Amino acid sequence: MKISRGLAGAGLLALLPGLAQAADIDGSTLSVLWGVPFAGILLSIALMPLLAPIFWHHHFGKVAAGWALAFLLPFAVAFGPGAAGASFLHALVAEYLPFVILLTALFTVAGGIYIRGNLHGSPLLNTAILAIGAVLASFMGTTGASMLMIRPLIRANDNRKHVAHVVVFFIFIVSNAGGSLTPLGDPPLFLGFLKGVDFFWTVGHILPETLFLVGVLLALFFALDSWYYHRREELLKTDPTPDTPAIGFDGKANFALLGVVVALVLMSGLWKSPVSFTVAGAEVGLPGIMRDAGLILVTLVSLAVTPRQVHEDNQFSWGPMQEVAKLFAGIFLTIIPVIAMLKAGVNGPFGAIVSAVTRADGSPDPAMYFWAAGALSSFLDNAPTYLVFFNTAGGDPAVLMTTLAPTLAAISAGSVFMGANSYIGNAPNMMVKAIAEDRGVKMPSFFGYMLWSGGILVPLFIVMTFIWFR
Repeated sequence: MKISRGLAGAGLLALLPGLAQAADIDGSTLSVLWGVPFAGILLSIALMPLLAPIFWHHHFGKVAAGWALAFLLPFAVAFGPGAAGASFLHALVAEYLPFVILLTALFTVAGGIYIRGNLHGSPLLNTAILAIGAVLASFMGTTGASMLMIRPLIRANDNRKHVAHVVVFFIFIVSNAGGSLTPLGDPPLFLGFLKGVDFFWTVGHILPETLFLVGVLLALFFALDSWYYHRREELLKTDPTPDTPAIGFDGKANFALLGVVVALVLMSGLWKSPVSFTVAGAEVGLPGIMRDAGLILVTLVSLAVTPRQVHEDNQFSWGPMQEVAKLFAGIFLTIIPVIAMLKAGVNGPFGAIVSAVTRADGSPDPAMYFWAAGALSSFLDNAPTYLVFFNTAGGDPAVLMTTLAPTLAAISAGSVFMGANSYIGNAPNMMVKAIAEDRGVKMPSFFGYMLWSGGILVPLFIVMTFIWFR
């Protein structure tokens, strides 16, 4: 049995060069119909919680797997099992596993920190928590900041009838806009860092845009929350978690582990090693392997050293992480042909999108890059979307950071800011939603949330376009 398994593994390795070639999909030859499974999983996420909530709650993983198979099986028939297997392995090794490993580490470490005590959820306190979370997001990632701050925010407001708006603005500010200043904040910026963009380039070029967006959102939130707060019927008769003036932290070892996570992410971007491995066309470098191995170790150490009481106090469960992992597994697979068609540029089915970002004289149009990158990041994964437009603009970091700095700023801002337009625009959005619902907050539906983002964020993005991206 061991020998046969070894031979099978050797056979798979022998096939990898062929699989790598098969993994290189020419998007210009694809029909837009290959995007149907991706559209299907998006519509499932949007509609099934409304139309069949019980079924969705118990079987969302199966639905995601079904849409993934709806892409992979026809793809295997049309292009051969080698191409389908290569596409699966490439998405798994190069994109999905690093994504899930980092999210799991941040989710676990942040979930191991319990902010003891309970302040009164007044408009001023809520606004202060959102502001602190926005600052933390650029240094510990939108996922880490979201997982750390959402629980005490919900606990501070659990004596109020209307809480959904608090969580919605939390997603706008902490889970998205706040992560725009460093490569640690959001995956698209980290990919730009790996491509050669300087670590502090973003803070030097989109700081005014970030301050404007976060500042206006905080002001709008304070006004809206004050209106809710001062309604006579707003407060419940009893507070499930009575206010306590003393604030402290349990699970403090996780602060050190959070520092290790940041160090591992920085290391993988700064350490240049000639050692790399190719799996199904995906080049996996030694720094990436060491980062992912370190993040797995951090996750295990956090689970080992965090007292059980801390997890109980935090109501820590794997439900939100499982939901994100399962749904994004389907998204990462079904998005393969969509990204390939975008990469085909003007020769692909989405050539109109690529042409739209270029002016008549051939120069890039920052405003169109901002909206194209942002619109796609609202529904596609914002990391590969960033890379598509990064490459469309030339792909040379030295040129993009200097001559084409307005274009790179537009791509960066659109990819990060507009991830807040839908629940699936950025992974922390869904995690925050799941945690809030676990704690009894009645969150808006998929389209209900988009009414919030369309009414609040889109007008702000229009104003930003006229000020910074003309």
